[in-house]
Amino acid sequence: MKTKTLPLLGLLCLLFASVTAQDEKAIKAAIEKETMAFFNLDRKGWEESWLPVSYAYWSYSDSTGTSYVEGWEAVKKSFDAYFKTQRPNRDIDVAHTSNNKPIAIDRTWKEIRIYGTGAFVRYDQRVKDDQIYRDETSQIRVLEKKDGKWKIICVGAIAMYPIVDY
Repeated sequence: MKTKTLPLLGLLCLLFASVTAQDEKAIKAAIEKETMAFFNLDRKGWEESWLPVSYAYWSYSDSTGTSYVEGWEAVKKSFDAYFKTQRPNRDIDVAHTSNNKPIAIDRTWKEIRIYGTGAFVRYDQRVKDDQIYRDETSQIRVLEKKDGKWKIICVGAIAMYPIVDY
């Protein structure tokens, strides 16, 4: 009996590891899609990255202040001005460096935890631009899997500041 159970158990472990690796890849892709849609002023792509639920949440904190928005309709509305006023290919632009090259985004993935159809992700993000200083941020995302696709329900980003010795 034990000899039959061991191969089955091994097969189940391999299957679980494969599903987890596929989910991690899909989660990273969903986060990257949302970020690039935001920086490239692709409102449709940005909205498609979110699960439109009443418990959606977005927050950001940097040297200019802290803000948060609760609920998908409020999150979507809070970005109306951003998507209407930003223009691609300006000298100072959210999606391009000052020499008009697309920005580069580096992430250091810290943690991805999957709980059935939910996931918690934590990473550090650096937007590379040769002319404009951009904050390095510590970010979290909470995602839910619906109809086989991972969608964002929560964004939290806090700017990192250098430690100063006094």
